[in-house]
Amino acid sequence: MLIRAPATEQLVRHGVILKAVEDILIRGSRTVQLSLAEGVARHPGERAGIPFRDQLIWRGCDNSFEYGVNVLWPLTPSRAENGAMRIWPGSHCSDDLEPATRSSGISIQLEPGDALLYLGSTLHSAGANGSEAVSRSITIGYCLDWLKPAENPWLAYPPEVARSFAPELAALVGYRRQLTSLGSFEGQCPSVLLDPQKAAGFAIRDRACSGKSISMPAGRKLRS
Repeated sequence: MLIRAPATEQLVRHGVILKAVEDILIRGSRTVQLSLAEGVARHPGERAGIPFRDQLIWRGCDNSFEYGVNVLWPLTPSRAENGAMRIWPGSHCSDDLEPATRSSGISIQLEPGDALLYLGSTLHSAGANGSEAVSRSITIGYCLDWLKPAENPWLAYPPEVARSFAPELAALVGYRRQLTSLGSFEGQCPSVLLDPQKAAGFAIRDRACSGKSISMPAGRKLRS
C-alpha cells in the first residue's frame, strides 16, 4: 500500500496510533515493525470470515505478552450489513474458539476517519456483506521487531523504493537492525543500502568476486 497509495504513510506513522501500539507491545520488544499494509475490498455476497487470532501465524506465541496489533481504517462506512469487523471482547490471551461458539461477536460500526485497534490475540473476523455495495478498508499491522512480519518488507519495499521513505518509515518497514545482529546486512544495519554511495560499495565488491570459481583440491573428500 505504501507504493500504490503513498498517502498510506500518514496512517502507518499516525502519532496517536503508533504511540498506542508501542505502549501495548513494549513488554515484548524494544521497537515495533510494520507487519503488513493492505487494502481490503469485501464485495456483495461475500460470506462471513472464520473467527481467528492474527498472532497464531507465529506458532510460538505463549500469551505472556502481545505479539502484534492491527489497525483497521475504513474507507467506506462499516456496518453489520456490509461486512463490518466482528470482535469477541475478552477473547484475548487464549487460543480456544469457545467464544465464537457462544455468540456471533460484536459488529463494529465505523466511519471513514475512524480507526479500530485490536490485539493480535483477540478473536475476530469479517462479517458477511449482505449489501449491494463494496466495503473497502485498509489494514495496518504492527508486530514485535524480532518476528517475521506477515508481509515480506524487502520484496514489497526494496532499497530503491525505500530510499524515498522518511527514515522513520524506512525503519518501520525493516531497514533497522534489532538487538545486535537480527536483520543485519554484511554485519551492518540494513539502512546502509538506503545510501546510494554505500550501496554502490557493496555492489563493487560483489562484481569483483563474480566469475570466480572455487574448486576442491584433488584427493580431498567431503565428510558429512
